[in-house]
Amino acid sequence: MDIATATDLAIATATDLAIATATDLAATEATAREGEDGRSPLSLQHPEQSDSAPSRTNQENTSLHGLTNASISADRVGNSSLYTPQPDASGSNLGSDLGSNLIAHSESENLEVPESYYHFHLTPEYQNLRQELNRVEELGNPFFMQHTGISRDTTEIHEKTFISYASYNYLGMSGDPIVTQAAIAAVQEYGTSVSASRVLSGERPFHRELEQEIARFLDTEDCLLFVGGHATNVTTIGHLFGRQDLILYDALSHNSIREGCKLAGATLMEFPHNDWRSLEHLLSQHRLRYEKVLIAIEGIYSADGDIAPLPDIVALKKRFKTFLLVDEAHSIGVLGQSGRGIGEHFGIASRDVDLWMGTLSKSFASCGGYIAGSKALVEYLKYTAPGFVYSVGMTPANTAAALASLRLLKREPERVQRLRARSQLFLHLAQDHALNTGSSADTPIIPVIIGDSQRAIQLCHRMMQHGIHVQPMVYPSVPYDRARLRFFLSCLHTEEQIHLTVSAIAKEISRLNS
Repeated sequence: MDIATATDLAIATATDLAIATATDLAATEATAREGEDGRSPLSLQHPEQSDSAPSRTNQENTSLHGLTNASISADRVGNSSLYTPQPDASGSNLGSDLGSNLIAHSESENLEVPESYYHFHLTPEYQNLRQELNRVEELGNPFFMQHTGISRDTTEIHEKTFISYASYNYLGMSGDPIVTQAAIAAVQEYGTSVSASRVLSGERPFHRELEQEIARFLDTEDCLLFVGGHATNVTTIGHLFGRQDLILYDALSHNSIREGCKLAGATLMEFPHNDWRSLEHLLSQHRLRYEKVLIAIEGIYSADGDIAPLPDIVALKKRFKTFLLVDEAHSIGVLGQSGRGIGEHFGIASRDVDLWMGTLSKSFASCGGYIAGSKALVEYLKYTAPGFVYSVGMTPANTAAALASLRLLKREPERVQRLRARSQLFLHLAQDHALNTGSSADTPIIPVIIGDSQRAIQLCHRMMQHGIHVQPMVYPSVPYDRARLRFFLSCLHTEEQIHLTVSAIAKEISRLNS
Protein backbone atom coordinates (compact mmCIF):
# COMPACT_ATOMS: atom_id res chain seq x y z
CA MET A 1 0.00 0.00 0.00
CA ASP A 2 1.50 3.37 -0.98
CA ILE A 3 1.51 6.46 1.23
CA ALA A 4 -1.34 8.21 -0.58
CA THR A 5 -3.58 5.16 -0.28
CA ALA A 6 -2.71 4.72 3.38
CA THR A 7 -3.47 8.37 4.10
CA ASP A 8 -6.81 8.20 2.27
CA LEU A 9 -7.71 5.08 4.25
CA ALA A 10 -6.81 6.73 7.54
CA ILE A 11 -8.90 9.80 6.75
CA ALA A 12 -11.85 7.70 5.56
CA THR A 13 -11.71 5.65 8.76
CA ALA A 14 -11.51 8.75 10.89
CA THR A 15 -14.42 10.26 8.96
CA ASP A 16 -16.66 7.30 9.79
CA LEU A 17 -15.64 7.45 13.43
CA ALA A 18 -16.12 11.22 13.59
CA ILE A 19 -19.63 10.97 12.11
CA ALA A 20 -20.53 8.24 14.56
CA THR A 21 -19.27 10.10 17.60
CA ALA A 22 -20.84 13.38 16.47
CA THR A 23 -24.23 11.67 16.15
CA ASP A 24 -23.78 10.08 19.56
CA LEU A 25 -22.99 13.51 20.98
CA ALA A 26 -26.16 15.02 19.53
CA ALA A 27 -28.30 12.37 21.19
CA THR A 28 -26.39 12.56 24.46
CA GLU A 29 -26.51 16.36 24.60
CA ALA A 30 -30.23 16.41 23.85
CA THR A 31 -30.93 13.94 26.64
CA ALA A 32 -28.68 15.81 29.07
CA ARG A 33 -30.36 19.14 28.33
CA GLU A 34 -33.74 17.73 29.35
CA GLY A 35 -32.55 17.65 32.95
CA GLU A 36 -30.90 21.06 33.05
CA ASP A 37 -32.50 23.95 34.88
CA GLY A 38 -31.25 26.50 32.36
CA ARG A 39 -29.01 28.12 34.95
CA SER A 40 -25.99 29.92 33.53
CA PRO A 41 -22.38 29.14 34.51
CA LEU A 42 -22.56 32.34 36.57
CA SER A 43 -25.10 32.75 39.34
CA LEU A 44 -25.60 34.86 42.44
CA GLN A 45 -28.80 33.00 43.29
CA HIS A 46 -29.12 30.24 45.83
CA PRO A 47 -29.96 27.03 43.90
CA GLU A 48 -33.35 26.82 45.63
CA GLN A 49 -34.45 30.30 44.55
CA SER A 50 -36.92 30.31 41.68
CA ASP A 51 -36.98 33.83 40.27
CA SER A 52 -34.97 32.91 37.19
CA ALA A 53 -36.28 33.33 33.66
CA PRO A 54 -39.16 31.05 32.67
CA SER A 55 -38.22 27.60 31.45
CA ARG A 56 -39.51 26.14 28.22
CA THR A 57 -43.27 25.82 28.08
CA ASN A 58 -45.00 22.47 28.27
CA GLN A 59 -45.88 22.85 24.61
CA GLU A 60 -42.22 23.30 23.73
CA ASN A 61 -41.17 20.32 25.84
CA THR A 62 -43.79 18.17 24.16
CA SER A 63 -42.64 19.23 20.71
CA LEU A 64 -39.07 18.22 21.50
CA HIS A 65 -39.96 15.04 23.39
CA GLY A 66 -38.94 12.75 20.58
CA LEU A 67 -35.62 14.50 20.10
CA THR A 68 -34.56 14.58 23.72
CA ASN A 69 -35.37 10.92 24.19
CA ALA A 70 -34.09 9.70 20.85
CA SER A 71 -31.73 6.76 20.87
CA ILE A 72 -29.56 6.13 17.89
CA SER A 73 -28.87 2.82 16.22
CA ALA A 74 -26.35 2.27 13.46
CA ASP A 75 -26.56 0.04 10.39
CA ARG A 76 -23.27 0.12 8.56
CA VAL A 77 -23.26 -0.59 4.82
CA GLY A 78 -19.84 -0.39 3.19
CA ASN A 79 -18.21 2.88 4.21
CA SER A 80 -21.45 4.66 5.07
CA SER A 81 -23.53 4.74 8.23
CA LEU A 82 -27.32 4.93 8.46
CA TYR A 83 -28.72 6.30 11.72
CA THR A 84 -32.36 5.76 12.60
CA PRO A 85 -34.18 7.36 15.55
CA GLN A 86 -35.80 4.72 17.75
CA PRO A 87 -39.13 5.13 19.57
CA ASP A 88 -38.89 5.92 23.27
CA ALA A 89 -41.02 4.40 26.02
CA SER A 90 -44.00 6.54 25.07
CA GLY A 91 -43.89 5.29 21.49
CA SER A 92 -42.90 8.67 20.05
CA ASN A 93 -39.80 9.35 18.02
CA LEU A 94 -37.99 12.16 16.28
CA GLY A 95 -39.97 11.79 13.07
CA SER A 96 -43.44 11.72 14.60
CA ASP A 97 -42.90 14.41 17.23
CA LEU A 98 -40.89 17.04 15.42
CA GLY A 99 -40.22 16.20 11.80
CA SER A 100 -43.80 15.14 10.99
CA ASN A 101 -45.24 18.26 12.61
CA LEU A 102 -43.01 20.48 10.49
CA ILE A 103 -43.76 18.51 7.32
CA ALA A 104 -47.48 18.78 8.00
CA HIS A 105 -47.16 22.55 8.00
CA SER A 106 -44.61 22.80 5.22
CA GLU A 107 -47.16 24.14 2.76
CA SER A 108 -48.40 26.75 5.19
CA GLU A 109 -47.02 30.28 5.21
CA ASN A 110 -48.01 30.62 8.88
CA LEU A 111 -45.74 27.96 10.36
CA GLU A 112 -46.35 27.92 14.11
CA VAL A 113 -42.93 27.78 15.74
CA PRO A 114 -42.27 29.47 19.11
CA GLU A 115 -40.07 32.53 18.68
CA SER A 116 -37.60 31.18 21.24
CA TYR A 117 -36.77 28.43 18.71
CA TYR A 118 -35.34 30.87 16.16
CA HIS A 119 -34.61 34.18 17.96
CA PHE A 120 -31.62 33.57 20.19
CA HIS A 121 -32.24 36.52 22.50
CA LEU A 122 -35.54 34.84 23.48
CA THR A 123 -34.09 31.43 24.33
CA PRO A 124 -34.34 30.40 28.00
CA GLU A 125 -30.57 29.94 28.09
CA TYR A 126 -29.88 33.55 27.14
CA GLN A 127 -32.68 34.93 29.31
CA ASN A 128 -31.21 33.16 32.36
CA LEU A 129 -27.72 34.41 31.57
CA ARG A 130 -28.96 37.96 31.12
CA GLN A 131 -30.67 37.87 34.54
CA GLU A 132 -27.49 36.68 36.22
CA LEU A 133 -25.39 39.30 34.43
CA ASN A 134 -27.78 42.03 35.55
CA ARG A 135 -27.13 41.02 39.17
CA VAL A 136 -23.38 40.85 38.64
CA GLU A 137 -23.27 44.22 36.88
CA GLU A 138 -24.94 45.84 39.89
CA LEU A 139 -21.86 44.83 41.89
CA GLY A 140 -19.39 45.54 39.07
CA ASN A 141 -18.68 42.76 36.63
CA PRO A 142 -15.20 41.35 37.45
CA PHE A 143 -15.00 39.25 34.28
CA PHE A 144 -13.46 40.10 30.89
CA MET A 145 -11.35 42.93 32.25
CA GLN A 146 -8.93 44.08 29.57
CA HIS A 147 -5.27 43.55 30.46
CA THR A 148 -2.23 44.96 28.69
CA GLY A 149 1.37 43.82 28.79
CA ILE A 150 2.71 40.41 29.84
CA SER A 151 0.94 38.42 32.56
CA ARG A 152 3.63 37.83 35.15
CA ASP A 153 3.62 38.65 38.88
CA THR A 154 1.95 41.91 37.86
CA THR A 155 -0.54 42.97 35.22
CA GLU A 156 -1.77 46.23 33.70
CA ILE A 157 -5.48 47.13 33.84
CA HIS A 158 -6.63 50.57 32.69
CA GLU A 159 -3.01 51.79 32.74
CA LYS A 160 -2.61 50.81 36.40
CA THR A 161 -0.27 48.09 37.70
CA PHE A 162 -1.69 45.36 39.94
CA ILE A 163 -0.09 42.40 41.68
CA SER A 164 -1.61 39.54 39.70
CA TYR A 165 -2.90 36.22 40.99
CA ALA A 166 -5.27 35.54 38.11
CA SER A 167 -3.03 33.89 35.54
CA TYR A 168 -1.17 30.60 35.60
CA ASN A 169 2.27 31.60 34.39
CA TYR A 170 3.59 29.28 37.09
CA LEU A 171 7.24 29.16 36.05
CA GLY A 172 7.51 32.68 34.62
CA MET A 173 8.15 31.34 31.13
CA SER A 174 5.73 33.71 29.42
CA GLY A 175 7.74 36.86 28.85
CA ASP A 176 11.10 35.19 29.39
CA PRO A 177 13.45 36.59 26.70
CA ILE A 178 14.65 33.12 25.66
CA VAL A 179 11.09 31.91 25.09
CA THR A 180 10.07 35.10 23.31
CA GLN A 181 13.03 34.97 20.94
CA ALA A 182 12.33 31.32 20.12
CA ALA A 183 8.77 32.22 19.10
CA ILE A 184 9.97 35.17 17.01
CA ALA A 185 12.56 33.05 15.21
CA ALA A 186 9.95 30.38 14.42
CA VAL A 187 7.59 32.95 12.89
CA GLN A 188 10.39 34.43 10.82
CA GLU A 189 11.32 31.01 9.43
CA TYR A 190 7.91 29.32 9.15
CA GLY A 191 5.31 32.09 9.18
CA THR A 192 2.39 32.49 11.54
CA SER A 193 0.57 29.25 10.67
CA VAL A 194 1.33 25.82 9.22
CA SER A 195 -1.90 26.31 7.26
CA ALA A 196 -2.95 22.64 7.12
CA SER A 197 -3.59 19.50 9.09
CA ARG A 198 -0.39 17.70 9.92
CA VAL A 199 -1.78 14.64 8.10
CA LEU A 200 -1.64 16.65 4.87
CA SER A 201 1.00 19.37 4.56
CA GLY A 202 1.08 20.88 8.06
CA GLU A 203 3.84 18.68 9.51
CA ARG A 204 6.94 20.64 10.52
CA PRO A 205 10.20 19.56 12.19
CA PHE A 206 9.38 21.47 15.38
CA HIS A 207 6.22 19.40 15.96
CA ARG A 208 8.15 16.16 16.35
CA GLU A 209 10.91 17.94 18.28
CA LEU A 210 8.43 19.02 20.94
CA GLU A 211 6.62 15.67 21.00
CA GLN A 212 9.88 13.79 21.47
CA GLU A 213 11.07 16.27 24.10
CA ILE A 214 7.86 15.78 26.12
CA ALA A 215 8.08 11.99 25.75
CA ARG A 216 11.66 12.01 27.06
CA PHE A 217 10.71 14.39 29.89
CA LEU A 218 7.91 12.06 31.01
CA ASP A 219 9.70 8.81 30.10
CA THR A 220 6.92 7.65 27.77
CA GLU A 221 7.24 5.97 24.38
CA ASP A 222 5.69 8.80 22.40
CA CYS A 223 3.56 11.93 22.51
CA LEU A 224 1.05 13.74 20.29
CA LEU A 225 0.32 17.47 20.23
CA PHE A 226 -3.15 19.02 19.91
CA VAL A 227 -3.98 22.67 19.24
CA GLY A 228 -5.94 23.16 22.47
CA GLY A 229 -5.87 21.72 25.98
CA HIS A 230 -9.66 21.49 26.25
CA ALA A 231 -9.85 19.87 22.82
CA THR A 232 -7.22 17.31 23.83
CA ASN A 233 -9.45 15.78 26.48
CA VAL A 234 -12.63 16.07 24.44
CA THR A 235 -11.33 14.40 21.30
CA THR A 236 -9.19 11.78 23.06
CA ILE A 237 -11.79 10.53 25.53
CA GLY A 238 -14.62 10.89 23.02
CA HIS A 239 -12.70 8.97 20.38
CA LEU A 240 -11.19 6.12 22.39
CA PHE A 241 -14.30 5.03 24.29
CA GLY A 242 -17.84 4.14 23.27
CA ARG A 243 -21.22 2.76 24.24
CA GLN A 244 -19.91 -0.60 25.36
CA ASP A 245 -17.45 1.07 27.77
CA LEU A 246 -17.51 2.66 31.23
CA ILE A 247 -15.88 5.92 32.30
CA LEU A 248 -15.42 6.76 35.98
CA TYR A 249 -14.39 10.35 36.68
CA ASP A 250 -13.72 12.46 39.75
CA ALA A 251 -16.56 14.72 40.90
CA LEU A 252 -14.35 17.80 40.46
CA SER A 253 -13.17 16.88 36.98
CA HIS A 254 -12.61 19.72 34.52
CA ASN A 255 -15.26 20.50 31.94
CA SER A 256 -13.04 19.12 29.16
CA ILE A 257 -13.10 15.66 30.76
CA ARG A 258 -16.87 15.80 31.17
CA GLU A 259 -17.41 16.90 27.59
CA GLY A 260 -15.17 14.11 26.35
CA CYS A 261 -17.19 11.64 28.39
CA LYS A 262 -20.44 12.85 26.85
CA LEU A 263 -18.97 12.66 23.38
CA ALA A 264 -17.91 9.05 23.95
CA GLY A 265 -21.46 7.93 24.67
CA ALA A 266 -20.11 5.52 27.29
CA THR A 267 -21.77 4.77 30.60
CA LEU A 268 -20.61 7.49 33.01
CA MET A 269 -20.15 7.24 36.76
CA GLU A 270 -18.90 10.05 38.98
CA PHE A 271 -17.09 9.21 42.21
CA PRO A 272 -16.67 11.58 45.18
CA HIS A 273 -13.65 13.85 44.96
CA ASN A 274 -10.36 12.02 45.62
CA ASP A 275 -12.28 9.15 47.26
CA TRP A 276 -10.47 6.09 45.93
CA ARG A 277 -12.46 3.78 48.21
CA SER A 278 -15.71 4.84 46.54
CA LEU A 279 -14.00 4.30 43.19
CA GLU A 280 -12.99 0.82 44.33
CA HIS A 281 -16.60 0.05 45.25
CA LEU A 282 -17.86 1.15 41.84
CA LEU A 283 -15.25 -0.93 40.05
CA SER A 284 -16.01 -4.03 42.09
CA GLN A 285 -19.70 -3.69 41.19
CA HIS A 286 -19.46 -2.75 37.53
CA ARG A 287 -16.10 -3.64 35.96
CA LEU A 288 -17.14 -6.95 34.42
CA ARG A 289 -20.23 -5.45 32.76
CA TYR A 290 -18.18 -3.43 30.29
CA GLU A 291 -15.39 -3.83 27.78
CA LYS A 292 -12.96 -0.92 28.19
CA VAL A 293 -13.07 1.03 31.46
CA LEU A 294 -11.44 4.43 31.90
CA ILE A 295 -10.60 6.15 35.17
CA ALA A 296 -10.16 9.91 34.62
CA ILE A 297 -8.51 12.11 37.25
CA GLU A 298 -6.41 15.26 37.47
CA GLY A 299 -2.96 15.77 38.96
CA ILE A 300 -3.91 19.03 40.69
CA TYR A 301 -7.53 20.14 40.82
CA SER A 302 -7.92 23.74 39.76
CA ALA A 303 -10.74 24.79 42.09
CA ASP A 304 -9.31 23.53 45.39
CA GLY A 305 -5.60 23.17 44.63
CA ASP A 306 -5.37 19.64 46.02
CA ILE A 307 -3.57 16.59 44.64
CA ALA A 308 -5.04 13.28 43.47
CA PRO A 309 -4.16 10.11 45.46
CA LEU A 310 -2.40 8.66 42.43
CA PRO A 311 -0.74 5.61 44.08
CA ASP A 312 -4.11 4.33 45.33
CA ILE A 313 -5.75 4.89 41.96
CA VAL A 314 -2.90 3.20 40.08
CA ALA A 315 -3.35 0.18 42.36
CA LEU A 316 -7.05 0.05 41.42
CA LYS A 317 -6.23 0.46 37.72
CA LYS A 318 -3.94 -2.58 37.89
CA ARG A 319 -6.29 -4.67 40.00
CA PHE A 320 -9.37 -4.07 37.86
CA LYS A 321 -7.53 -3.91 34.53
CA THR A 322 -8.68 -0.48 33.39
CA PHE A 323 -7.25 2.46 31.47
CA LEU A 324 -6.12 5.51 33.45
CA LEU A 325 -6.01 9.12 32.23
CA VAL A 326 -4.27 11.75 34.35
CA ASP A 327 -4.91 15.37 33.37
CA GLU A 328 -1.72 17.25 34.29
CA ALA A 329 -2.83 20.69 33.12
CA HIS A 330 -1.92 22.20 36.51
CA SER A 331 0.63 19.65 37.76
CA ILE A 332 3.16 19.39 34.92
CA GLY A 333 6.02 21.78 35.63
CA VAL A 334 4.71 22.18 39.18
CA LEU A 335 4.89 18.88 41.05
CA GLY A 336 7.99 16.75 41.47
CA GLN A 337 11.55 17.78 42.23
CA SER A 338 12.25 18.68 38.60
CA GLY A 339 8.68 19.56 37.56
CA ARG A 340 7.88 16.27 35.85
CA GLY A 341 4.46 16.22 37.45
CA ILE A 342 2.45 14.00 39.74
CA GLY A 343 4.22 10.85 38.59
CA GLU A 344 7.55 12.20 39.83
CA HIS A 345 5.85 13.57 42.95
CA PHE A 346 4.71 10.08 44.00
CA GLY A 347 7.44 8.04 42.32
CA ILE A 348 4.99 6.39 39.90
CA ALA A 349 6.43 4.72 36.80
CA SER A 350 5.22 6.38 33.60
CA ARG A 351 3.98 3.04 32.21
CA ASP A 352 1.51 2.76 35.11
CA VAL A 353 -0.61 5.52 33.53
CA ASP A 354 -2.03 4.94 30.06
CA LEU A 355 -2.77 8.52 29.06
CA TRP A 356 -0.66 11.35 30.42
CA MET A 357 -2.56 14.43 29.34
CA GLY A 358 -1.21 17.94 29.75
CA THR A 359 -1.54 21.49 28.51
CA LEU A 360 1.10 23.91 27.25
CA SER A 361 -0.67 27.09 28.36
CA LYS A 362 0.40 27.09 32.01
CA SER A 363 3.95 26.04 32.82
CA PHE A 364 5.06 26.23 29.18
CA ALA A 365 3.99 29.73 28.09
CA SER A 366 2.12 28.59 25.01
CA CYS A 367 -1.20 27.15 23.87
CA GLY A 368 -2.18 23.56 23.13
CA GLY A 369 -2.26 20.14 24.72
CA TYR A 370 -0.67 16.73 24.48
CA ILE A 371 -1.25 13.05 25.13
CA ALA A 372 1.83 11.04 26.12
CA GLY A 373 1.80 7.27 26.39
CA SER A 374 2.54 4.11 24.48
CA LYS A 375 3.62 4.08 20.85
CA ALA A 376 0.46 2.19 19.87
CA LEU A 377 -1.83 4.71 21.58
CA VAL A 378 -0.14 7.71 19.99
CA GLU A 379 -0.05 6.10 16.56
CA TYR A 380 -3.77 5.33 16.72
CA LEU A 381 -4.66 8.88 17.77
CA LYS A 382 -2.36 10.34 15.14
CA TYR A 383 -4.22 8.66 12.28
CA THR A 384 -7.79 8.59 13.62
CA ALA A 385 -8.55 11.18 16.35
CA PRO A 386 -10.94 13.74 14.79
CA GLY A 387 -9.55 16.62 16.86
CA PHE A 388 -6.11 15.94 15.43
CA VAL A 389 -6.74 14.68 11.88
CA TYR A 390 -9.25 17.44 11.06
CA SER A 391 -7.44 20.28 12.85
CA VAL A 392 -4.61 22.51 11.75
CA GLY A 393 -1.25 21.76 13.32
CA MET A 394 0.08 23.86 16.19
CA THR A 395 1.42 27.22 15.09
CA PRO A 396 5.17 27.77 14.75
CA ALA A 397 5.18 30.38 17.53
CA ASN A 398 3.24 28.26 20.03
CA THR A 399 5.29 25.14 19.35
CA ALA A 400 8.60 26.99 19.58
CA ALA A 401 7.56 28.76 22.80
CA ALA A 402 6.59 25.48 24.46
CA LEU A 403 9.77 23.76 23.29
CA ALA A 404 11.95 26.60 24.58
CA SER A 405 10.07 26.64 27.90
CA LEU A 406 10.51 22.91 28.42
CA ARG A 407 14.22 23.06 27.63
CA LEU A 408 14.62 26.06 29.92
CA LEU A 409 12.87 24.19 32.74
CA LYS A 410 15.30 21.29 32.35
CA ARG A 411 18.22 23.73 32.63
CA GLU A 412 16.67 25.72 35.50
CA PRO A 413 14.73 23.34 37.80
CA GLU A 414 15.17 25.88 40.58
CA ARG A 415 12.11 27.63 39.13
CA VAL A 416 10.03 24.73 40.48
CA GLN A 417 11.62 25.02 43.92
CA ARG A 418 11.04 28.78 44.00
CA LEU A 419 7.39 28.30 42.98
CA ARG A 420 6.94 25.75 45.77
CA ALA A 421 8.52 28.05 48.35
CA ARG A 422 6.30 30.98 47.34
CA SER A 423 3.19 28.79 47.40
CA GLN A 424 4.01 27.42 50.85
CA LEU A 425 4.63 30.92 52.18
CA PHE A 426 1.25 32.14 50.92
CA LEU A 427 -0.58 29.11 52.33
CA HIS A 428 1.08 29.31 55.75
CA LEU A 429 0.44 33.05 56.07
CA ALA A 430 -3.20 32.59 55.05
CA GLN A 431 -3.66 29.84 57.61
CA ASP A 432 -1.95 31.98 60.27
CA HIS A 433 -4.63 34.61 59.56
CA ALA A 434 -7.34 31.92 59.95
CA LEU A 435 -8.38 32.17 56.30
CA ASN A 436 -10.28 29.20 54.90
CA THR A 437 -7.98 27.70 52.27
CA GLY A 438 -9.90 24.44 51.95
CA SER A 439 -7.90 21.36 51.02
CA SER A 440 -5.11 23.16 49.14
CA ALA A 441 -1.68 21.70 49.92
CA ASP A 442 1.74 21.89 48.23
CA THR A 443 0.38 23.51 45.07
CA PRO A 444 0.35 27.04 43.61
CA ILE A 445 -3.47 27.12 43.59
CA ILE A 446 -4.78 28.49 46.87
CA PRO A 447 -8.46 29.34 47.33
CA VAL A 448 -9.69 31.68 50.03
CA ILE A 449 -13.24 30.51 50.60
CA ILE A 450 -15.63 33.35 51.41
CA GLY A 451 -19.19 31.99 51.34
CA ASP A 452 -21.75 33.28 48.87
CA SER A 453 -21.04 34.61 45.39
CA GLN A 454 -22.01 38.21 46.11
CA ARG A 455 -19.45 38.49 48.92
CA ALA A 456 -16.77 36.96 46.69
CA ILE A 457 -17.36 39.58 43.99
CA GLN A 458 -17.38 42.38 46.56
CA LEU A 459 -14.09 41.14 47.96
CA CYS A 460 -12.58 40.98 44.48
CA HIS A 461 -13.27 44.71 44.00
CA ARG A 462 -11.95 45.59 47.45
CA MET A 463 -8.70 43.78 46.70
CA MET A 464 -8.29 45.88 43.56
CA GLN A 465 -8.37 48.97 45.77
CA HIS A 466 -5.23 47.52 47.38
CA GLY A 467 -3.61 47.09 43.95
CA ILE A 468 -4.21 43.33 43.89
CA HIS A 469 -6.00 41.50 41.09
CA VAL A 470 -7.52 38.11 41.90
CA GLN A 471 -10.60 36.53 40.33
CA PRO A 472 -13.66 35.14 42.14
CA MET A 473 -15.09 31.66 41.60
CA VAL A 474 -18.85 31.65 42.10
CA TYR A 475 -21.79 29.26 41.98
CA PRO A 476 -22.29 26.95 40.09
CA SER A 477 -18.56 26.60 39.33
CA VAL A 478 -18.27 25.83 43.04
CA PRO A 479 -20.97 24.99 45.64
CA TYR A 480 -23.19 27.95 46.53
CA ASP A 481 -21.79 28.36 50.05
CA ARG A 482 -18.16 27.92 48.96
CA ALA A 483 -17.62 30.88 46.61
CA ARG A 484 -14.03 32.04 46.79
CA LEU A 485 -11.15 34.07 45.54
CA ARG A 486 -8.67 31.78 43.80
CA PHE A 487 -4.99 32.71 43.93
CA PHE A 488 -2.55 31.39 41.32
CA LEU A 489 1.03 31.73 42.55
CA SER A 490 4.04 32.19 40.29
CA CYS A 491 7.74 31.70 40.92
CA LEU A 492 7.99 35.41 40.04
CA HIS A 493 5.99 36.60 43.06
CA THR A 494 8.13 38.14 45.77
CA GLU A 495 7.83 37.48 49.49
CA GLU A 496 6.94 41.16 49.97
CA GLN A 497 4.04 40.88 47.49
CA ILE A 498 2.73 37.78 49.26
CA HIS A 499 2.87 39.34 52.75
CA LEU A 500 1.07 42.44 51.47
CA THR A 501 -1.61 40.34 49.74
CA VAL A 502 -2.43 38.10 52.69
CA SER A 503 -2.63 41.07 55.05
CA ALA A 504 -4.97 42.88 52.67
CA ILE A 505 -7.35 39.98 52.19
CA ALA A 506 -7.48 39.24 55.93
CA LYS A 507 -8.32 42.90 56.57
CA GLU A 508 -11.05 43.02 53.92
CA ILE A 509 -12.67 39.76 55.04
CA SER A 510 -12.78 41.14 58.58
CA ARG A 511 -14.51 44.27 57.24
CA LEU A 512 -17.05 42.18 55.32
CA ASN A 513 -17.83 40.14 58.43
CA SER A 514 -18.22 43.15 60.72
